[in-house]
Amino acid sequence: MLQSWLDNRYQLLYEKFSTRPFRLAEAEKVLKEKFQDSKQNTNTIISELRKKKLLTTEINPDDARKKIYKFIEQEKIISEKLAVGEVELSRNGLHTILKKAADLIRTRVDYTFILIMLFFKRINDKWEREFEEAYNEALETGLSEEEARTEAKNAIYHDFDIPDGYTWEDLRKDTSRLPENFSRALKLLAERNPELRDVFEYVEFTQFTSSRENAEILRQLVELFSARSLRHVSPDILGDAYEWILRYFAPSKAKEGEVYTAREVINLIVHMLDPEPGQSIYDPAPGSGGMLIMSYDYVKERYGKEEADKLFLYGQEANHKTLALAKMNAYIHDIRNANLAFGDTLLYPKFKEADTLRTFDMVIANPPWNQDGYGEDELKGAEFRRDRFRYGFTPKQSADWAWIQHMLASAKDENGKVGVVIDNGCLFRGGREKAVRAEVLKNDLIESVILLPEKLFYNTGAPGAILILNKNKPKERRKKILFINASKEFEKHPDVRKLNKLGDVNIEKIAAAYKEFKEETGFSRIVDLEAIEENDYNLNVTLYVFPEEEIEEIDIDKEWQELKSIDKEIEEVEKKLEGYLREIG
Repeated sequence: MLQSWLDNRYQLLYEKFSTRPFRLAEAEKVLKEKFQDSKQNTNTIISELRKKKLLTTEINPDDARKKIYKFIEQEKIISEKLAVGEVELSRNGLHTILKKAADLIRTRVDYTFILIMLFFKRINDKWEREFEEAYNEALETGLSEEEARTEAKNAIYHDFDIPDGYTWEDLRKDTSRLPENFSRALKLLAERNPELRDVFEYVEFTQFTSSRENAEILRQLVELFSARSLRHVSPDILGDAYEWILRYFAPSKAKEGEVYTAREVINLIVHMLDPEPGQSIYDPAPGSGGMLIMSYDYVKERYGKEEADKLFLYGQEANHKTLALAKMNAYIHDIRNANLAFGDTLLYPKFKEADTLRTFDMVIANPPWNQDGYGEDELKGAEFRRDRFRYGFTPKQSADWAWIQHMLASAKDENGKVGVVIDNGCLFRGGREKAVRAEVLKNDLIESVILLPEKLFYNTGAPGAILILNKNKPKERRKKILFINASKEFEKHPDVRKLNKLGDVNIEKIAAAYKEFKEETGFSRIVDLEAIEENDYNLNVTLYVFPEEEIEEIDIDKEWQELKSIDKEIEEVEKKLEGYLREIG
């Protein structure tokens, strides 16, 4: 294992040069730009990498006194290290594999196959580790090797039941039948592990046989993932890798209608709602599961994994493929307390208690913005519609307030809170949306409205907003709403040129303003419900708080002196010109 400072520089240089030759000066320029390393530091780094046998050197044909360097291909290094028993895989090492996988598929094959292969490789490698542990224990109890092998395959020792002949190594043996082998394996895994049905049932590897090129891509993907074991990789590193793939493909998939909620936005909502161990958290539109996973991680970071495992996590997703992504994401993060169901949330909510809608401590979501097809006629046929849409039906062209009402109905009366990312337009549009909004306001359910910066989302440049709703507001917050204008709270996105992101400082500032329910000129303001009623129930944040423009202070005396100096210079230039003209004339 490389020390972190050296590993960071190695990964940067490898990304820049890969296996093509480079000179010391080129490496020095790259390291100076990123880490401000000196020439001496660069020499030390190159020397260390040579000692670790990560690169080779040759004489520069143009100057025998200098050298040319070349990195050894990482897959070759990985294979050699595995041969001598090194099994740990760093975050950077896993990201390198995934970047190569992403480069392989580009737009030719659905990116979800990378996630499925990462997931399958993880459960396979974990199964092998569980098998070895059970096998050794069986031998210690006096069983023969054959008996121990039979015993170690028993499903009681494994998270998932993998049938004989369908481990990763079994499948990769026959490269000519990889698509069929993997397709059959996933089908059998779904049959023998009911919890995997939603993950594998809708995956068809035979699409790789549509062309010879695709079949070759699959072969290379299999070999790429085969290079490293995932047995001992921590869930944090695996989860980060899974999220990296989702984030990497988000810009291109946004054009196809897929929604990826920026994790910084989720982080902000979770910080404001502040989940605690033992609470129930529900996302009615979980997508790839980011809201639930980050709520879990928030509790884990503050209270420890044991306490995070006491959370009750629920989600319902209407898209089979997206549900599969969420289930894999939860497992990769080592989250076992997530109950994810399939179905149309607005029409057929899956979580019930006896004959009523189940309620939760916290309801959190980024539902589809301005979703059409859920007008009065459709919602009148929905389950529990009187409980869920008590404030009115939404127009057919936008279900924003249908989602908000469902989330409110799903929150517990005694302590339920709701955090929802929503289209800014639903805060001030008229018609049916205004009628519902007015009823929600009259019932004093909205605690805070936050205007987000523009260009935070991959699928739209619109700013969006966050609503925090509370079924039981503290006494001092009743009949009041805190408006936060966070439109200026952003930094440039490090990877996507046209995007912005919420930085840690921005998140802390917004969350602190909400938690303390405090006012700050040009940023946050507490407004009485009476004033909002007078504004015709308009919740547009800029109506109540607008960032102050910075006014540059002018030193009049200094400016006057500079102006006089300029006039004097002009006068001197004019005299010189007159002199030149007289000489010429």
